[in-house]
Amino acid sequence: MREHGQDEPTTADLTGGVPDAPWLHGTWQVARIDGAEPAAGLQGPPWLTFEGDGVVFGYAGVNRVRGTWRLDGSTLTFGPVVATLMAGPADATATERSVLAVLQDGGTVTPGPEGCGVRTPAGRTAELVRTSARPAADPPVDAGPHVLH
Repeated sequence: MREHGQDEPTTADLTGGVPDAPWLHGTWQVARIDGAEPAAGLQGPPWLTFEGDGVVFGYAGVNRVRGTWRLDGSTLTFGPVVATLMAGPADATATERSVLAVLQDGGTVTPGPEGCGVRTPAGRTAELVRTSARPAADPPVDAGPHVLH
């Protein structure tokens, strides 16, 4: 763990490469998921941080998530993604399921004037907008991680 509760990258992309997408580096808020505004969980709306070493971490709506990412052309893929296992309100849990589905499936990224969109092969969508906001405090981590894939 990094100071202030932020996840520390411990490994690069599992393929051994470093993602070549500097425009994607940084923190993004999930503005829309599957065409709807996301429910704000106990720690606010979902967000993801893409680091230049291939690590992605963030908050999916109820739980923290962490994994690896790679952008090849317009194809965004995620390596193993783990999440904490806390329960939350029904609307935030539904948002989280949608965010986790995008992280599990990856998809095509389309940059736009105010952010970018991700469309999975199954047709799920996420609209991301750049932000510097992260929750003031990370959710507790008492319930160990759960591997998504």
